[in-house]
Amino acid sequence: MASDFALKLPAELELDSRLRRAQFFVPQRPWLDLYGVHVRPVAAFGSTSNKSFVDPALIHRCLPDELLFEIFSRMTPYTLGRAACVCRKWRYTIRNPVFWRTACLKAWQISGVVENYKILQSQYAGSWRKMWLSRPRIRTDGLYVSRNTYIRAGVAEWKITNPVHVVCYFRYLRFYSSGRFLYKNSSQKVKDVAKCMTFRAAKVDCVYSGHYTLSTDKVEAALVYPGLRPTVWRISLRLRGTTVGANNRMDLLKIVTSGVNDDELNNHDEDILGVVEGWQEDETHNPDVPAVSHKRGLTPFVFVPFEEVETSVLNLPVERMDYFVPG
Repeated sequence: MASDFALKLPAELELDSRLRRAQFFVPQRPWLDLYGVHVRPVAAFGSTSNKSFVDPALIHRCLPDELLFEIFSRMTPYTLGRAACVCRKWRYTIRNPVFWRTACLKAWQISGVVENYKILQSQYAGSWRKMWLSRPRIRTDGLYVSRNTYIRAGVAEWKITNPVHVVCYFRYLRFYSSGRFLYKNSSQKVKDVAKCMTFRAAKVDCVYSGHYTLSTDKVEAALVYPGLRPTVWRISLRLRGTTVGANNRMDLLKIVTSGVNDDELNNHDEDILGVVEGWQEDETHNPDVPAVSHKRGLTPFVFVPFEEVETSVLNLPVERMDYFVPG
């Protein structure tokens, strides 16, 4: 006669095998345990709430709110956007209008404080953060790069009768909040040009400086090519972005070069825009230098932050990227 233990053992083994198969086909989902659990929002810095709250995070217990606020005040707006994704408390703290007011007044300082406050109240309902995201602005934390290519016929050598070459060159723009900018036209890659786009290396590395104005999303800029016959270089751009608040694209509308008198340069040495204001597209003030409207090399500008100049795809040679679509 078989014992009860011998009969129960196969049944228990079969049950254990079923449970193992069920665990294999139905994996664990720990986040399902959070359903129905109410999480209380973390009070932001400066909140008027009287309820005491103990933050369980170690960094929040060791770091006072005042010191955290001071750290955020030293960050750039784009770094603040990344920090806001860390946790809920940081997100609420970064929404403080003090951070965005400082960023907006610095980005549009050429418009003046009074004009910025008027635009804030009339168009953005008093929200500095909304103004930062929605109002077109020129970014100053990197370079705007335009990559242009064209095909040039080569010299027949050996068995190659009709050789062609793909020529690649770049237009570089660096803007400053004060209303000045730097321009360089070169075949060098972004990682090499970013080092010399400063006012100190302007004349040595063929980097020219000029002035610009921003009206809504239209950018007007001008500079002077020095020499025996000074030439004014005028450019019109339209600012846009691939996402809200990015402002990482500039459509090149037109490029015009024309002559200018020496007397006009002496009277407006600091601001060339005051000289060319109101000029027509075919207007020149020096008969030896005719006005030319350039139709080639009008590829849109792409913004490259300084921290990405070494890894940008614009550093690739023509053999690996013969054509670039800005998007």
